Amino acid sequence: MADQNNWHDLGSIAKLSQKPVQQIEVQQTKIALIFKDSQFSAISGVCNHVGGPLGNGILEGEYLVCPWHYYKFHWKTGEGEPGFEADRVPTYALKTEAGHLWVDLNPLKTRNKIPHPPLALARKPERAPGPLRVAGISTTVMDLKYPRVSTSELLLEESLRHAKAKGFDTHLLKLRELKFRHCEGFYSKDAHACIWPCSITQIDETDQLDQVYEDLVHWADVLVLATPIRWGSASSLYYKMTERLNCIQNQITTHNNQLIRNKVAGFIITGGQDNVQSVAGHMMGFFSELGYHLPPFPYIAHSLGWSMENMAHNVHYVQRSHALKEAAQELVDRCAELSEHLISTNAPNTLIHRAGRKAYKAERHHDLE
Repeated sequence: MADQNNWHDLGSIAKLSQKPVQQIEVQQTKIALIFKDSQFSAISGVCNHVGGPLGNGILEGEYLVCPWHYYKFHWKTGEGEPGFEADRVPTYALKTEAGHLWVDLNPLKTRNKIPHPPLALARKPERAPGPLRVAGISTTVMDLKYPRVSTSELLLEESLRHAKAKGFDTHLLKLRELKFRHCEGFYSKDAHACIWPCSITQIDETDQLDQVYEDLVHWADVLVLATPIRWGSASSLYYKMTERLNCIQNQITTHNNQLIRNKVAGFIITGGQDNVQSVAGHMMGFFSELGYHLPPFPYIAHSLGWSMENMAHNVHYVQRSHALKEAAQELVDRCAELSEHLISTNAPNTLIHRAGRKAYKAERHHDLE
């Protein structure tokens, strides 16, 4: 029989039964209290995965679903869903007295976590010996069955040809050829719910953004990213990708874990509309926040401007322009020069002084009283 000193009054049964699931904390023990089929049960309010608040989840049949990453635990036994029963969270005894519900903080069952092999992406980023590695990412959207010419991609391919001619390893990713889910806002639930590797990559084996993560975090020394201008902004695929890159930046915020070190980024921006500097400004700001270095003159661009939105002429111009091809080559040269310097000197690129950084020690920030 459990020590009676571990029984704690949770409150009125009439009030507690009004919610099917609720998160309760008793003497620093987090409990998911569940009311289903006119019965109460209590399991741990801490998910086995990364500590999500189970008591803020929802019931699906016999299972409580964690709101962070959708891990499931039986509402009575605390066991994982079928096939993962051994992945168990603690359960707690309940009793009723005089219209109140009591919980015994001595668990009936203890926590048991099934070991999972880490994803390859989770390894420590370390540069392997070898020639400079240049990754190109094209964010142009188009129908794969009926392709068209992309001016930004033309210049990106020229930059990679030049890199290969210089003896560098190159890799081209076209985002339109990858099937990947939109960011589902785990950060908006809690900063600690946005994890590395990305929770979507861990949940969905068919999600192909792992190829982008591999290039950015592990493989490439230089990133050259190309986008068209769409209504004064970068392409929709660019934004779909960058939202999913929040998991890289958030590692700095939540774990002081800087995944991008001594890497260089350059950008290619083209379009039938203007607004080059606005698009470039966003791209430079975003990738700087991931940890990338920018070379002098970190982007090249081409636009016919607002009053000459003639795409047929624009494509023809880029295809024939020796100046733009040379600019794409020179962009790679500038990026490579900086990258080689960073690699040769093993320059420290660690964020030490963090005052004023995004969400730095957010728990200390409160409204003035």
